Amino acid sequence: MKTLFQCDFDGTITEQDASFFLLDAFAQGHWRRLLTEYKEHRITVSEFNSRAFAMVKADEETLLTTVRGNVKIRDGFHELVSYCSKREFRFVIVSNGLDFYIRAILEEIGLPNMEVYAAQAWFHPKGMKVRYVGPDGNQLSDGLKEAYIKLFLKQGYRVIYAGNGDSDIYPAKYAHQVFATGDLLDYYRHNDLEFQPFDDLTDIIKALNLL
Repeated sequence: MKTLFQCDFDGTITEQDASFFLLDAFAQGHWRRLLTEYKEHRITVSEFNSRAFAMVKADEETLLTTVRGNVKIRDGFHELVSYCSKREFRFVIVSNGLDFYIRAILEEIGLPNMEVYAAQAWFHPKGMKVRYVGPDGNQLSDGLKEAYIKLFLKQGYRVIYAGNGDSDIYPAKYAHQVFATGDLLDYYRHNDLEFQPFDDLTDIIKALNLL
């Protein structure tokens, strides 16, 4: 069976959440109140990012200048991408983060051509605009990661999933194998679900070598 590796970005490929880093630096308002609402499942991820980034008035280059060099990539990322390539695994990043900084960070570390699906962002002096578009071209209020993993499964892939957050819980349940850290790891442990933990991304390579 052909294999696809679906990977989250913020907190999985990176050590910290780049969107939170940017919001701390540029949001003109109490964006963390919205984060609390999101974590309590009172608003969707789309509503959270739309309202939080509407507080950001800076232009794209200002944000990218700030994020470049300040967001650390988790150890082993290049090795994991190379490993997947050698084994002919399709490697896809599906993230609730924003496409503009994800692509900029990937370009900065020498991986500009990776397959990425994330929130689309537009810049405006009155505040950024953010939206999520699913694989069918329709706008989503939630469930971007689920929409893509369902598509990949429909295309006949065996899906390996790696993530770290609350938003990874539901899509990971569709995967054939799950690698977890952070909140996703806590959820899988608490619910006695099958998964492999990881700290750096070479841990995933070691586990995949045992398959």
